[in-house]
Amino acid sequence: MSKILIVEDEAIIRMALRKLLERNGYDVREAGSVKEATTKHNPKNYDLIISDLRLPGELGTSLIAIAINTPVLIMTSYASLRSAVDAMRMGAVDYIAKPFDHDEMLTTVKRILSDTPSVDIKPLLTQDEADDGNGMIGNSAVMQELYRRIAQVSPTDATVLIHGETGTGKELTARAVHQSSKRRDNALICINCAAIPETLIESELFGHEKGAFTGAASSREGLIVAADRGTLFLDEIGELPMEAQARLLRVLQEGEVRPVGSTQIQKVNVRLIAATHRDLKKRCREGLFREDLYFRLNVIQLQIPPLRDRDDDILMLAEALVSHYCDTYDKSLLSLSQNAMTVISNYDWPGNVRELENAIQRAVILCESSSTIDHELLSLNVDVMSFSSEQHHELDEIVRDITQGDSHSASIHEIDSDEDLSLEDYFQRFVIENQESMSETDLAKKLGVSRKCLWERRQKLGIPRKKNAVKK
Repeated sequence: MSKILIVEDEAIIRMALRKLLERNGYDVREAGSVKEATTKHNPKNYDLIISDLRLPGELGTSLIAIAINTPVLIMTSYASLRSAVDAMRMGAVDYIAKPFDHDEMLTTVKRILSDTPSVDIKPLLTQDEADDGNGMIGNSAVMQELYRRIAQVSPTDATVLIHGETGTGKELTARAVHQSSKRRDNALICINCAAIPETLIESELFGHEKGAFTGAASSREGLIVAADRGTLFLDEIGELPMEAQARLLRVLQEGEVRPVGSTQIQKVNVRLIAATHRDLKKRCREGLFREDLYFRLNVIQLQIPPLRDRDDDILMLAEALVSHYCDTYDKSLLSLSQNAMTVISNYDWPGNVRELENAIQRAVILCESSSTIDHELLSLNVDVMSFSSEQHHELDEIVRDITQGDSHSASIHEIDSDEDLSLEDYFQRFVIENQESMSETDLAKKLGVSRKCLWERRQKLGIPRKKNAVKK
C-alpha cells in the first residue's frame, strides 16, 4: 500500500482529500504546514507528498529539497499557474489546480506512483565523484570511461542520446550530465515516454488549450515549457508516437512549442537528453521512428554498461545499497556474509542495478540478524557450493600444462616446476603474482576456471582482492 503525506492548511480540503485517497486504497497521513510535516513525520518515508503551494510559514516547494527522493505533487489555484511552473523547475513531479476534480487527482496520483523509479542512491565511491555530486557509483574501467565522456559533454548544450539496458541507470546518468552543466541551477524535467498513455503524451509534453479535447477543462502548460532554460530528459524515447515525434523535431530545430489546440507559438530554450534501450536505427527502418529526429538526437552517445560487465563495481554497489536501506528503515548497519558476497558476485543480474537494488532492499527488510545479511535473503537463483571435482580436474590440467611449460599466456609469470607445490600452492602463487596486472575475468580465463570458481578459491585460501588491481 502506497504511503501519501498531505500537507494542506485548509482543514476541509485536507480532510476531503484524505478520505478520497483512503477510499482508493492509499495509506494517508496529513499535516497543516511544512514545519508540522517535518516534526511529526519523516517525508523521506513516503511514496508521495501532496502539498499546497502557499502554506503558513515555508512554501510547500521547500518539501522538495527536504524529501529528496520522494516525489512532491504541488496543489495551486488557477491564479497561481506561473508559480506552479516555477515549482516544476524546482523539482516538483507535477502540479494540479484547485479546486481539483476527484478523478483528475486520482489519475495524477496513480500515474506518479506507477512512474516513480526506485529511490536514487546518493553515496559515492571516489572523492572526485563526491565533489561532482552526481550520485553515480563505480570505479570499473567502463564506468571511468563513462565519467570522462560525461565530463566532456556536460558543459556543452549538445543533445545527448543514452543507450543502455533497462535498469542500468539512464536517468541517473542524465542527472549527472545536468548537474555538471551550465543549466544546473534550472530545472531537470524527467519524463518516461513509455509510462504516459499515447493519447496524453502530446498534452503532457507540449501543453494544451482549454477545450482542445474532451476533458481539457482548462489550459495547461506543457513540461517542455517547464524545462525552459533547463534540461528535458525523455526516457524510452523509442516509444514516442509519430505525431509527438514531429512536434519534438520542431522544438529541436526551431526552439518553438505550440500547445495542442493553440495557434500561438512559444519560444523555449531547452537542452534535450534522450534515452532508450531500443535500436533506433532499426525502428527508423521499420517506419516506427523518424529518421530526421534520430539524426537530431544522435549528436553525442553515452553507452551505459550492464551490471554484468562491471565486475569490480558489484560489491561496492551492494554495500552502498545496504547502507542506504539500513538508514532508510532505521536499522543498525548490516554487513553482507561471505556467502552473500559470493552470490552477488556470480549472479548475472539480468535486471541490472535495479534488480540489485530490489534484492538488497528485500534482504534488509527481511533480515532478523543484528549484523549480517546471508545469501538466502537475496532470493537469487545461485548456489553456494564448494570447489567441485570437475573444477579440481580443470585446474589440475592447467597446472599440469604450466609445470610442463605449456603456458596459457605470455603474461603468466613462470612457476618453477622443480618446486614441490600442491595444487592449492600453485593456484595461490599464480593469483598473488598476477592480480595486480590482471582483472578477475582475465585471471579466471588464464586459469581455465569460472569467476565463481576463482572467487570461491580466494575465500577458501584467504586471498583478498587487491583494491588497486587492474579493473576491466
